[in-house]
Amino acid sequence: MANIGYIQLNRICNQNCLFCSNPDTGATLSFEDFKEKVDDFIKRDYEGVILTGGEPTLIDYLPQAIEYCDKKNINCRLITNGQVTSDYNYLANLVNKGLQLMHVSLYSYKPKIQNYLSQNKNSFSNIIKTLKNARRLNLALNINTVINKYNANHLDKNVYYIIKRFPEINHFVFNNLDPYMNRASKNIYTIPKLIDFKISLNKAMNLLDNNKKTFRVERVPLCFMGDFPETSTETRKIIKDEERIVYFLDEKGLVRQTKKYFYHKKGEICKVCSLVSICAGLYALGEYFDEKELIAFHNKSLKKIIINKIKYGSV
Repeated sequence: MANIGYIQLNRICNQNCLFCSNPDTGATLSFEDFKEKVDDFIKRDYEGVILTGGEPTLIDYLPQAIEYCDKKNINCRLITNGQVTSDYNYLANLVNKGLQLMHVSLYSYKPKIQNYLSQNKNSFSNIIKTLKNARRLNLALNINTVINKYNANHLDKNVYYIIKRFPEINHFVFNNLDPYMNRASKNIYTIPKLIDFKISLNKAMNLLDNNKKTFRVERVPLCFMGDFPETSTETRKIIKDEERIVYFLDEKGLVRQTKKYFYHKKGEICKVCSLVSICAGLYALGEYFDEKELIAFHNKSLKKIIINKIKYGSV
């Protein structure tokens, strides 16, 4: 099992994304507490840690945090909005301290949409600078995209834009918007319907597959995963019986997400679906997403095919 843990370093940000799942509260994690959490992951035999926020590049000890993970021989990744890392010298220092992989959040290849969703007029231009800096530094990058109402119809064009300009980027992560979180629940106009992104997500996944890129999709039921149900994050966790621990900087504290956590609500039609036992279901069903959009699979062999791809395939 490849268990990877998350550590929130802060809840401070230099953007104001309309659907932010962890908005600014001013909270920060001390370096001593950070080291304790890393040591805990090592004791649990976790493969790596992902540093997140807020915006982790705003914590002053980030270079030391990366260096600590490197010395402890535990893989360390960083999720960032790509604003501070647009400074080449800053990013070079992180790489020198041991950073080998960075996730950059990009919502749209259209600057106006990217800047609007992040509420930052320089968001897109800074992200492009970050991608160019990473190329110069030979730093591996993943692209993280929150699926929302404003990019739902051009996820494939986002992918096309990146792979044509930055062919060295090999992994993409799509997360359907979490409507329960503070900002999204206040800005419900950003929440997409499943049908809004069905076509463009499938096109995006096919484009990535054709270009030999890898990808994962979270909070999307298997009936909307098109040709690639085996790339569902939840289904992979369920089948491989993996867990995930997140250290939050709020009342949630330590949250251990085991196999049971990755199941969401199921609709009536799910009861007759041949994939019901390996599908996560529909997140926020009945509140923000309508079960009428769901469909059932009746191909009994499909479940075995998906399981074999996840257990023994290369995806």
